[in-house]
Amino acid sequence: MVQNHSPRHWFSQFGITDELIRSVLSEATRHGADDADLYFEHSISTAVGLSDRQVNRAHTTIDLGMGVRVVLGDQVGYAFTEDLRPSSLRKAAATASEIARHASAHPPVGPCKLVLPDYYPVSRHWSDVDLSERVPLVRKWEAAAFDRDPRVHKVQVSLADTDKHVLIARADGTVVGDYRPMTRAFLSITAVDGDTRESGAYNVAARQDLSYYDEARQQRLVEHSVDRALRSLDAGSPPAGEMPVVLAAGSSGILLHEAIGHGMEADFNRKAISIYSDKMDKRIAPDDVTIVDDGTLPGARGSINCDDEASPTEKTVLVDRGTLRSYLHDRISARHYGVDPTGSGRRESFRHPVLPRMRATYMEAGSHSPQDIIRSVKKGLYCETFANGSVQIGAGDFAFYVRHGYLIEDGKLTQPVKDVNLIGNGPKVLESIEMVGDDLEIDEGGWTCGKDGQGVPVSQGMPTVKVANLSVGGGRQ
Repeated sequence: MVQNHSPRHWFSQFGITDELIRSVLSEATRHGADDADLYFEHSISTAVGLSDRQVNRAHTTIDLGMGVRVVLGDQVGYAFTEDLRPSSLRKAAATASEIARHASAHPPVGPCKLVLPDYYPVSRHWSDVDLSERVPLVRKWEAAAFDRDPRVHKVQVSLADTDKHVLIARADGTVVGDYRPMTRAFLSITAVDGDTRESGAYNVAARQDLSYYDEARQQRLVEHSVDRALRSLDAGSPPAGEMPVVLAAGSSGILLHEAIGHGMEADFNRKAISIYSDKMDKRIAPDDVTIVDDGTLPGARGSINCDDEASPTEKTVLVDRGTLRSYLHDRISARHYGVDPTGSGRRESFRHPVLPRMRATYMEAGSHSPQDIIRSVKKGLYCETFANGSVQIGAGDFAFYVRHGYLIEDGKLTQPVKDVNLIGNGPKVLESIEMVGDDLEIDEGGWTCGKDGQGVPVSQGMPTVKVANLSVGGGRQ
């Protein structure tokens, strides 16, 4: 049966009315507050997994609850409940309000409902899709992977999706609801050639419905995962040392996200932790570098119709032609800096408070062709896919693990390489960018960003970019 997924209608089935919202907000602000909000969330998540030619994982998880936040200056009182009965909601509100006892009381304003844009429209919700439609997909991908090459030894497949409904009510009267779909498909391959065994993986994710998995995307999912495993069978290690590095379009955006993006989040700058905290309106990169964080990309995993404190989302220009122009703000940091929120207040769930977070972070396209960028390098490294990394927000130092890449010799891609360490400093990388490609690609992978114990879905992207010099550590043999 097709259900009514309107957020207001959806939460009315749990007894959430305008009168109850006003009552709970009154409890939250009865000792006073600069700001207060309620965040209701209901999600239905389904996952199907296949390994060793058997569907061996299938489960559905339902989560429901409300988080209440009371803000006094830079202090935050936060509580949550998994019980939506009025008494439990008011108890959570009373707990959060204790931090604000010394403020002046401001009664909540009557509800004012906002209509959101829709950056991820769907024609069919995931809770209306039966397992009988999911299982044939994962079986199809497994069969296609085995058929692609006889060296494919093992295939692991998963398909996961979520229907999430949120309702946000603020003490200023704003009430906004959002339906947030999500899906992710993952394929991991083990290839064997003689005594050599290697793995490769690929995944795709989006805020879209079942139609996201068209034939082209399914084929790409299989081909990329198998080809990565097969290429690793013949891959070696690059020489260690300082050398020019070319970052491939797409997934190289993880370096931009980690080494630079986190440093743009306003809470790190408000607390003078970030290396960018004293660089507003100063030049930090060459003229052809523009970096944005965008919540409006249609269907992207990191897009949001509004953030988790009911601020409109937007395309925020962080670095404009080399000059730092903005941080990523939630309402607390925006009030501190005297600017408008950028729609960047996000949380993992109703159990977590809001933090300034990235959405879809990418560098805008430049003027060089990727072929010209590669031809400009006599001896260097081409980085194609990244596995993980670590960053020190204060200093900007990072270390990344490049899973797949190539040597560049005399302006050409030659020997495939694997498992390479890339070491550098985020601000210095920005300063060392020599060429920016015209081939911006938003990576379609299912990236999740971690911060303060919370994970939120994000997107990222890059054009092909040449960095003058980075420290490269040889991988395993």
